[in-house]
Amino acid sequence: MPPSAAPAPPTLHPVLRPVHLWAIAVGLVISGEYFGWNYGWAVAGPVGFLLATLLVTVLYVTFIFSFTELTAAIPHAGGPFAYSYRAFGPLGGLVAGYATLIEFLFAPPAIALALGSYAHFLHPPLPVLAVALGCYGVFIGLNLLGIKESARFSLVVTVLAVAELLVYMGLVAPHFRVATFLAHQPPLTAAGLFAALPFAIWFYLAIEGVAMVAEEVQDPQRSIPRGYLSGLGTLVLLALGVMVLTGGVSDWRHLSRLDYPLPEALGAVLGRHSRWTQLFASIGLFGLVASFHGTIIGYSRQVYALARSGYLPAGLARVNRRFRTPHWALVAGGAVGAGALLTGTTNQVITLSVLGAVLMYAMSLLSLLQLRRREPQLPRPFVAPFYPVFPLLALGLTLLSLGAIVYYNWQLSLLFFAALAVALAVFVLLGRHRRPLPGEALLTADHAAAAPA
Repeated sequence: MPPSAAPAPPTLHPVLRPVHLWAIAVGLVISGEYFGWNYGWAVAGPVGFLLATLLVTVLYVTFIFSFTELTAAIPHAGGPFAYSYRAFGPLGGLVAGYATLIEFLFAPPAIALALGSYAHFLHPPLPVLAVALGCYGVFIGLNLLGIKESARFSLVVTVLAVAELLVYMGLVAPHFRVATFLAHQPPLTAAGLFAALPFAIWFYLAIEGVAMVAEEVQDPQRSIPRGYLSGLGTLVLLALGVMVLTGGVSDWRHLSRLDYPLPEALGAVLGRHSRWTQLFASIGLFGLVASFHGTIIGYSRQVYALARSGYLPAGLARVNRRFRTPHWALVAGGAVGAGALLTGTTNQVITLSVLGAVLMYAMSLLSLLQLRRREPQLPRPFVAPFYPVFPLLALGLTLLSLGAIVYYNWQLSLLFFAALAVALAVFVLLGRHRRPLPGEALLTADHAAAAPA
């Protein structure tokens, strides 16, 4: 290299294997089994919410089988942004990038509030908000140390969280009663079922975040499908088991208003001061920690990818030379999340995050259909089964969910889509939709077909 040549900027480091991807996939989502879903009981009751959950489970099974085709074919840190950019150009990339960013920026504040609530349940003098803000500082610092270290931590806490949920189900199963599950059930209505969809989606929300570490995976074409599908199978079993068993051991009307329904349900069965109840509440933090940690990985890679491609300020795409992590993306996303903690409630933050998710799902599925038509020669190491039935079914359920969420949360939806309209208008007025974007080469067919070195 000539003496005057500047060193190449650091890039993300491909070190992850299928077991890490399983841990990230399950870890991203597993807090959804601990809290948040129970708000669905408040609008639909246990039976209505069970039906909503089964509908959403079909959505996620068909979506993940379809989404995995895109992730394995185009292993890019932008995930859905990269797929939509490839399929529909810069404006499509902007819509998908905005939706994904909203999902991953607003999921962590909801989880942080639950962490604060669990800590307050264990030690009442601890203030919820202070604990939640402290979590941001600790886990942004942990993520700054490198993706391999972050993935190892995620693997440990995810295994502990899964084990804990299995223990919880084992403890409450002998006390399950069908009569308790059906007690006080409100009339089943389409309105209640649709209103419950955002909280059923919370059971699985963010599993697609695995796509955002695709540039940090060894042999992504083989590793990503294994990580995704094993993670989804684990989550389906946990979600249905936890929800049904919890509804059959305690009064769902009380649990539907709490950020810590599982220790409360266990306390109702075994006594609040039981050693099992206290132990569960203590180690229950592992599930929330796993998801909080995983969503921080997700938002930081999305901010990094959007900044690298010119949608956000270029400084947010800088990678730390020592740790190979996008440090400014981590800090900026944390600042947004901390602001959300100070202004929103858990159910509103969850709904906003879900809005971003379902719009992103629609864009991703449309991208799959478009790329199948336009680029049949694109190497696809994993092919969505039952094409086009699976992606079309997933798209139909996604649009149904989006319509229901907008109808029952029109004020938040208005804010969400108004911000998107402003972003699109600014992008077009500046003429950015006509310019080749920095990093565009990363979305070419040659790059999509090649595994990172």
